[in-house]
Amino acid sequence: QLQAYGGGLVQTGGSLRLSCAASGRTSSLLDMGWFRQAPGKERAFVAAITWSGGRTGVADSVKGRFTISRDNAKNTVYLQMNSLKLEDTAVYYCAAKPYGSSVDVLQRTSAYDYWGQGTQVTVSS
Repeated sequence: QLQAYGGGLVQTGGSLRLSCAASGRTSSLLDMGWFRQAPGKERAFVAAITWSGGRTGVADSVKGRFTISRDNAKNTVYLQMNSLKLEDTAVYYCAAKPYGSSVDVLQRTSAYDYWGQGTQVTVSS
């Protein structure tokens, strides 16, 4: 089970940190990712991290502004979002799958077995 939280309303240029807590026996052995979906658009890749935290990837649209990290002791993955823009407004979803994939694979929505409920991020001017 995945529980995403930390969304909210923020002005352009501001920051938010999203968290995704995983529960279950193998929650630390999961590759994880963040995706987002804006109204009328398809769900899109934002960032991913392998189970060990050794490899990460972020979408070009957020590179240099968003950072993904994880704390396996807390079974939690984070998405630090800085310099937020209006176009970052979306529902953000965390996703997970059993470990073993490359970062390239983790950019695909089809790669994941588990999804969180989503958390709304709204950036205002």
